[in-house]
Amino acid sequence: MKTTVHNPDLARFVEAGTLYLSAPDAADLVRRHGVAPCIEAIAANIRADFLRWADFDKTARVAAHSDVGVIELMPVADAQRYSFKYVNGHPGNTRLGLSTVMAFGVLADVDTGAPLFLSELTLTTALRTAAMSALAAKVLARPDSRVMALIGNGAQSEFQALAFAHMVGITDLRLYDIDPAASAKLVANLQGSGLRVTVCASTAEAVRGADIVTTVTADKRNALILTPEMIEPGVHLNAVGGDCPGKTELHGDILEAAKVFVEYEPQSRIEGEIQHKTADFAVTEFWQVLRGERSGRDHAGQVTVFDSVGFALEDFSALRFMHDTAVRLAMGERIALVPVLSDPKNLFGSLRAAPSGLTCPRVLPVVDAPAPDRCGALRV
Repeated sequence: MKTTVHNPDLARFVEAGTLYLSAPDAADLVRRHGVAPCIEAIAANIRADFLRWADFDKTARVAAHSDVGVIELMPVADAQRYSFKYVNGHPGNTRLGLSTVMAFGVLADVDTGAPLFLSELTLTTALRTAAMSALAAKVLARPDSRVMALIGNGAQSEFQALAFAHMVGITDLRLYDIDPAASAKLVANLQGSGLRVTVCASTAEAVRGADIVTTVTADKRNALILTPEMIEPGVHLNAVGGDCPGKTELHGDILEAAKVFVEYEPQSRIEGEIQHKTADFAVTEFWQVLRGERSGRDHAGQVTVFDSVGFALEDFSALRFMHDTAVRLAMGERIALVPVLSDPKNLFGSLRAAPSGLTCPRVLPVVDAPAPDRCGALRV
């Protein structure tokens, strides 16, 4: 007798296979939903998941480093869902026509291990990184912050700019990149965003007078993008680019004079700006601020640092959003990622003649929900 499956996501998996969201489909989803609404929705998921921090089985990501880059797996789970992200970081990839960061991920059912959702996460990682940055700044920066310096104008910069405009209230953006073409690209992509954009001749010029400074550089090395003499009282530093051993962006003395916040301390001690600090160097995990267990900014003149390395729980939050939105918009395909057997104890039997004992659902459009009206051009 066939057992009734009460979990609708699991029932869809048993009936038609894993929901697969390709890179083109993910881009279409973001166009239809809107960039800023996607970022804000992912930020809302991150906030909700961080507020239930204790519910998750957490671990620092597993990394394989080489001389030219890194490949990482980032797992996390609660009692219902497990997720992981595969992601790389290879700054030299652009010379080959490849992205510096490429990623995909899985959302699975904890009770059965069934892979419910397989998705691209390259575009999604940019959205969730921007969402995390803006959420942290909304909590830690001065409420009257309106000017942001954006140092590093590569693939993630547009998402950071739009997130801070829509979630934090940034109106003026000051740009610097060692590659002028990167800044020109960013200026062009931000046309119509409502942001007032100024391209600066140096990091120091861009940082001068900024309320928030976001660093999103890609070089895999210890760098000194920001030095102490650049830092003005009351500024909030959003350090995004330093995210693996041997890769930092801030002079160590900046951290000594600031209040530092991290995502998951065991991972940040290895990969973040604090990797060169002693084990007793004081930091605050961001979830503690959200839950009211620790204070955020203590006064207007305090320098705050969000030492962001990217944590698996943020990808869990982003995968939840992409899955739920794909189902709602009837997007993606159903694929036979793993076999569904008529006799689960007879895997070998699936090799005998024709697909008698092996259920391999066709790749077909998702029919879980009616398709909504198509939206127009990309909304920012």
